Amino acid sequence: MGVVAKRSSMTFFSDGSDQYSHRVRIVLAEKGVAVDIVECQDEELPEDVAALNPYNSLPTLLDRELVLFEPSVMMEYLDERFPHPPLLPVYPVARAESRLYIYRIQRDWSKHADIILRGEASEDEIETSRKELRDSLVAVSPIFAEKPYFMSEEFSLVDCCIAPILWRLPAMGIELPEAQCKHLLAYMDRLFDREAFQESLSEAEREIRE
Repeated sequence: MGVVAKRSSMTFFSDGSDQYSHRVRIVLAEKGVAVDIVECQDEELPEDVAALNPYNSLPTLLDRELVLFEPSVMMEYLDERFPHPPLLPVYPVARAESRLYIYRIQRDWSKHADIILRGEASEDEIETSRKELRDSLVAVSPIFAEKPYFMSEEFSLVDCCIAPILWRLPAMGIELPEAQCKHLLAYMDRLFDREAFQESLSEAEREIRE
């Protein structure tokens, strides 16, 4: 009887409550990568991170001699290193469009999630971000009527960036109106039901929706 070889061995230093660490964990799970996930917090980083990462930040991905410390670079590296299933389109125009979607998610959604979840801003700033994020999600809901994933028939890196934000809505005090957001809510169900998404969740993330 043959032994199934592991596809890779790498170490991922991950903050179990952080949306950016979560993005990368989703990609790792989708690819079925054998990885040692080390849970840690910015306040108590392992010495390895300080030695490897010039910014002493999370997440940090170590693959043999390669050290990566920017989530988007990690995600694209993993997609190229483990081509199946592909999480970016093959053609340059479509790939560029996907990268722009990720950029816009960062500018339009992720920044608001950071303001709300990190709790470092004033109450007024948090409330403004909460309203802007909610309104933006409500406005974008109709596009999910057309395709099962974000502007795509296939699950992609764009969805890997959106899923951690949507999973954290209860923690941000955001409730989406069912009548206006039925397509977005159905999309959320599709994301959260994926086996890889469930595998990606840390204990802290599971508690958000328990």
